[in-house]
Amino acid sequence: MNKEKNRMLLVIDVQNDFCPGGSLAVHDGDSVVPVVNRLTSHFDLVVATQDWHPENHVSFVKNHPGRNVHDRIYVDGISQVLWPTHCVAGTHGADFHPALNAENFQLILRKGTHPSVDSYSAFMENDKKTVTGLEGYLKGLRIENVYVCGLATDYCVFRSVMDSVQAGFKTHVVIDGCRGVNVPQGSVDKAIETMKENGVLILHSSGLL
Repeated sequence: MNKEKNRMLLVIDVQNDFCPGGSLAVHDGDSVVPVVNRLTSHFDLVVATQDWHPENHVSFVKNHPGRNVHDRIYVDGISQVLWPTHCVAGTHGADFHPALNAENFQLILRKGTHPSVDSYSAFMENDKKTVTGLEGYLKGLRIENVYVCGLATDYCVFRSVMDSVQAGFKTHVVIDGCRGVNVPQGSVDKAIETMKENGVLILHSSGLL
């Protein structure tokens, strides 16, 4: 693939807590690492995200006595899935996977930093009002094509992809560079189908490299 100034790679949440052994491990999550490492050297612009939560974050089930992991609640009218404590700011779990080559990351965007609002998307928090600044950053660099990979397909990848489309970027998902939670059952397939219906191109890294 030729390096072109109008494209970028968005690497979503390849962090220890989302990989095997982590507190919110995605099955086979670490298998995306070699794919991401191969991709990063083929893009002039690579942006990576990290969940970066405070201990009192709204998504942590421990902060909702009597509730269970994967319960869905509403906070200020916003639907919120409850998760195990994960990616607490400054902890090992929040670090990038140790085999991930971060040298080619031009920007690292930390999200989910506010205690009362979760942030799945790289572009906008779950209140659908608070922007991260990524859209403006990319448009300022005249990026037109966004390629997305990382964790997890049906949550943070999906939300980032849909917001990328909404922002007007031609959006692509490198599917072998993604793994999903699949909670509830079937959510990965549903996410992929919804992305396709919205004009997202689902491709394999072999088509890029």
